[in-house]
Amino acid sequence: MVLTELSRLYTSLTGSSPLEIIELPSSGSNRRYFRLLGSQTLVGVSGSSAEENKAFIYMASHFKKQGLPVPEVYIASEDQSFYLQEDLGDTLLFDAIEKGRKSSVFDESERQLLHKTIALLPVIQFTGAEDFDFFQCYPQPEFNERSILWDLNYFKYCFLKATGMEFQENLLEDDFRKMCDVLLRDKSHTFMYRDFQSRNVMVKEGEPWLIDFQGGRKGPIYYDVASFLWQAKARLPEGLRKDLLSTYMHALEAFMPIDKDYFLRQLRHFVLFRTLQVLGAYGFRGYFEKKPHFIQSVPHAIENLKQLLREDYPEYPYLCTILKKLVGLKQFSDDIQKRTLEIRVMSFAYKKGIPNDSTGNGGGFVFDCRAINNPGKYERYNHFTGLDEPVIRFLEEDGEITSFLKHIYTIVDTSVQRYLDRGFTNLMVCFGCTGGQHRSVYSAQHLAEHLNKKFNVKVELVHREQNIEQIFNSTL
Repeated sequence: MVLTELSRLYTSLTGSSPLEIIELPSSGSNRRYFRLLGSQTLVGVSGSSAEENKAFIYMASHFKKQGLPVPEVYIASEDQSFYLQEDLGDTLLFDAIEKGRKSSVFDESERQLLHKTIALLPVIQFTGAEDFDFFQCYPQPEFNERSILWDLNYFKYCFLKATGMEFQENLLEDDFRKMCDVLLRDKSHTFMYRDFQSRNVMVKEGEPWLIDFQGGRKGPIYYDVASFLWQAKARLPEGLRKDLLSTYMHALEAFMPIDKDYFLRQLRHFVLFRTLQVLGAYGFRGYFEKKPHFIQSVPHAIENLKQLLREDYPEYPYLCTILKKLVGLKQFSDDIQKRTLEIRVMSFAYKKGIPNDSTGNGGGFVFDCRAINNPGKYERYNHFTGLDEPVIRFLEEDGEITSFLKHIYTIVDTSVQRYLDRGFTNLMVCFGCTGGQHRSVYSAQHLAEHLNKKFNVKVELVHREQNIEQIFNSTL
């Protein structure tokens, strides 16, 4: 039936029958895609929801008239269950950035594609909304309280309950209502793509093209930014995410004035909401429909959620309590723990040898403190260590160690950020001096405190020659 109908449309459009029809890999939706080969190469679509198909066909036609890079729909069946559209090739943005996603090291070509795509977002949000009939949207014309609660309850019933967690629904619903108020406090006549992410962007001749926008509606601009930059499996490093956000905001200035601080505060709420919505979808598609692709994505979304919760959301106290319990569940925490960075910082005496790396990863940094003025050459400091006030005062008033550590922080901070981006789990930093008592102890202590505070990572501090150990835990 499907192939017969698509073949009929092809013949009606081109005047000849297709030579071959090849089914393409399916996405998370219930639509099926086919490549029809013959006098023209076209993509045929079979969708079980005529209303959804109708929405896509209208949007594609409107966006095309607005000059946006979307596939042209050439012909549709009378009931709009089938249609033929422009063939954009086979390269999804998700696949084009595969090396970066897997290594968290995005090369220049991948970065350019991401910047081009995020710069295109304000164009579809504003230009796409010009003369747009939002009543053509499916299943509803705008982002409102009902749609927010649908998604939040999707998360509650399809994901949260599926974990077996116990919670008080009335308190959770109270916070859901508060979230509705926050998300709806900005009104704008803009198009909200709703699922703006790298699987819904194709790359043709080096340029991004937009697909799968049929779920769009009128809504705030923040949602799409959150969808793209915090897509669970895109694994964008924090630095790249900030650069892409800057590109978006620069492009946005062509359409509206921006209060940057307010924008970032409001965006953070949409990132949380989008993360919960995605977990709901993963729960339904994975736990209930038994689709492994979605189950595999859950740990990435949980990691996003864990990172978000490092800074509290005081507007939703009970929700945050539940979410912190959620990310701490053994079924998730064990997986997160496998990809959590732990840093070991040590002080030592060179005459007793450089410490071994017990993780088997080959060490990390070893910094030689012996060029710094040594308090140990003065008898009055012999009974003190780099943890004691007399030695601290000597080193800081002298000043050499302050300059030394400033350079160390720059080097180590860069590596820690890259280790976090790439999912590495161990880094070792050692400071050596003559006796492992003064300069190395001071340096190791200060670096450990600095790294724990700046990156909120677990740091194990060992002053080997002093037989002192201290753990600085992550707050999550």
